[in-house]
Amino acid sequence: MGYAQKRLATSAAKLASISPSTVRVFPPKEAIFSSSSNTPHFFDPQTWAQLQPQPQSALTAFAHRIGLGSVLTSPEDVQQACTHPSFLTLWERYNPKQPLPATNATLTSLGNSLLGLFAMEHVNASYPHLPTRVLKAAVSAYVGPTTCANIAKEMGAAPLLRWHRLGNTPTRPAVLHPDALSSVPRALTALVYQYRSLLSARRFAHKFFFSREVDLRGMIKFRDPKQALIETVSKFGRERPVSRLLRETGRFSNSPVYVVGVYSGSDELGQGFGSSLKMAEYRAAEDALLRLYLTRQPPEMVQLPTSTFPDGQGNVFEAEGPQASYTPTEIGDSEVLYGSSGSTGQRAPGRRSLSEEVDDDSDLEELYST
Repeated sequence: MGYAQKRLATSAAKLASISPSTVRVFPPKEAIFSSSSNTPHFFDPQTWAQLQPQPQSALTAFAHRIGLGSVLTSPEDVQQACTHPSFLTLWERYNPKQPLPATNATLTSLGNSLLGLFAMEHVNASYPHLPTRVLKAAVSAYVGPTTCANIAKEMGAAPLLRWHRLGNTPTRPAVLHPDALSSVPRALTALVYQYRSLLSARRFAHKFFFSREVDLRGMIKFRDPKQALIETVSKFGRERPVSRLLRETGRFSNSPVYVVGVYSGSDELGQGFGSSLKMAEYRAAEDALLRLYLTRQPPEMVQLPTSTFPDGQGNVFEAEGPQASYTPTEIGDSEVLYGSSGSTGQRAPGRRSLSEEVDDDSDLEELYST
């Protein structure tokens, strides 16, 4: 598919669609040109399609498709979840005397807070040693706007979305199609909490959001992993790391390969390869840090703080029912110094790299000897 075809398909997916079978009078009288009238005739089919209500059958089918048929029994709830607040601007322009439709403004705010809570405890319980910056990035990757928009497309909410494109103002950012589409899963999460319970909303979030795999390895970057490894090993009270050359090939060719391992005592912390000893040592230190900070708890051992809330129907203040036990774990030291140099690139006084920490007599011979 070429670029023009992709742009056409993308634009067509954002257009509002309405089945003629759901309209009482089709084509509408606004689309019929009357020669007796002297006034100019303008008819925008896109605007007309956006103003039409969604079919009741489509709303009910959408609720059953995502597994919420027994929760969202009223089609009006689904319609509210799929109506963005920007739609009111278009509605007031063409229907000034009619009451405003219900939007998902409050539902989106509540659902965003719930998804943030569920994502934070899920990532923190699964990866107890994850640095704070990476933890925030992982939460955004799980329940961020882009992820919510993609999940809404997979649910099939794009044809049911009612929104209106708005430009950027000094007090409000522009409203684009992904922004409006991302509000639908958040509103659905709030509706599940409203009609069921907090744990039901968490199960809904785990089914659609946390069942996906997120590459956390690419989110951790170290400016100087060798120095960060020295400080991390010292923090845990272990022996200082030592680099050892494990394997090599092509030392005197134009494409050599070295494999270096980083050891703390007799324990191997990580391995790395490269076309030079310095590159292999850099990757070995980085691999050792990633093994530590990406240590994942087994799924059967993950405990979530929200398990202490009852699973009965109602909000957290009124619900009654059985409560699961929760044993808090120790809070690990999740911070890591991303580098030993500041924004200027100059290493702080008194700090040496891992290669500079190697002993001249024994360790250098062990590192660079074949």
